[in-house]
Amino acid sequence: MEKLVDKFLRYVSVDTQSNEDSTSQPSTDKQLNLLGMLRDELKSLGIEATLDEYGYVMARIPSNCGTDKVPAVGFIAHVDTAPDASGKDVKPQIIENYDGGDILLKGSGAHLKPADFPELLDYKGQTLITTDGTTLLGADDKAGVAEIMYAAQYFATHPEIKHGDICIGFTPDEEIGRGVVKFDVKKFGARYAYTMDGGAVGELEFENFNAAAATIKIQGRNIHPGYAKGKMLNSMRVAMELNSLLPADQKPEYTEGYEGFFHLIGINGTVEETTMSYIIRDHDMSRYEQKKQEIARCCDFINGKYGEGTANLELKHQYFNMRKEVEPHIHIVEIAEKAMEMEGIVPKVQPIRGGTDGANLSYMGLPCPNIFAGGLNFHGKLEFVPVESMDKAAATIINIVKLFAQK
Repeated sequence: MEKLVDKFLRYVSVDTQSNEDSTSQPSTDKQLNLLGMLRDELKSLGIEATLDEYGYVMARIPSNCGTDKVPAVGFIAHVDTAPDASGKDVKPQIIENYDGGDILLKGSGAHLKPADFPELLDYKGQTLITTDGTTLLGADDKAGVAEIMYAAQYFATHPEIKHGDICIGFTPDEEIGRGVVKFDVKKFGARYAYTMDGGAVGELEFENFNAAAATIKIQGRNIHPGYAKGKMLNSMRVAMELNSLLPADQKPEYTEGYEGFFHLIGINGTVEETTMSYIIRDHDMSRYEQKKQEIARCCDFINGKYGEGTANLELKHQYFNMRKEVEPHIHIVEIAEKAMEMEGIVPKVQPIRGGTDGANLSYMGLPCPNIFAGGLNFHGKLEFVPVESMDKAAATIINIVKLFAQK
């Protein structure tokens, strides 16, 4: 069997960055390079696998239980990496027996420091894989991809292990919120599924944010600055004023746990026109709706002060909290907890401060909690993953399959 770490290193070498400005699916053709590789690897293991026009790899390992009473269980991961940092020419660094000190990222001269990231000390003595400081690593979510592929390899080479149908799915474009928009749940064939897309060891999540995106276009008036008194309306200044109207304590850097936020993720402007992009998040539905109303009130205030049409708001819903859809099937969360405990892991059931493909899949009829994949510091050049964490995630997948077969 190929080692899990070797699979991971092969996968991160493939550039799969998604593009939120693209209208195609997948949003970038280069994602198909890894998706095609995964399909072919599954086939080489004797597992029937397909890659469709939308970039979905689906595969199934048929049940060997001799009964149809074992529900089909699926495992899903996304292949794309975030637009936030380059995923091209990734040069991983392997630090064996980590000593708890600062780690030099040789490509940039930056350091990964316990002083900044105290959780590093939790992995003292383990083998860490970091970036070289010039790109992200891609553990989000190629760690999940590698873990699922390792588990598939395990069951393909151990036919004596009893299991029900095992469904495998790899998706594009999760990082830009379009990961499962064309995913065919019926074709996938699982009754329950898990996304392998969480962070540190033990994380188990069946709650996520309700999410919306807001785009605000501020229309100003550009007049020669020497003659601007009483005439100019600087759209950039109006944008700053509007942003100041939002609750100051409801920003990502001031929130945790179940606390939601308004996050200004982009601003581009001139005197004449400025565009602001926000994401709005809250676990609680009523507070989520209140946040949408709040940003609308801020735009109304600006329009009342400077004239109708100054602030033009476009709100788009992105996804809902999956708890409502998973809770009636809470046994799948309990099975995941037991699977972790079998590996000596203390489960950490907590809300996701983000979203996963599992949220939308749960509302598409496929209850789908999220399990740790092991990586930390996602979406940036300080990303890292402990090899031991990936090993435990793969073992958790295998244990889940075995536990379902015992039900």
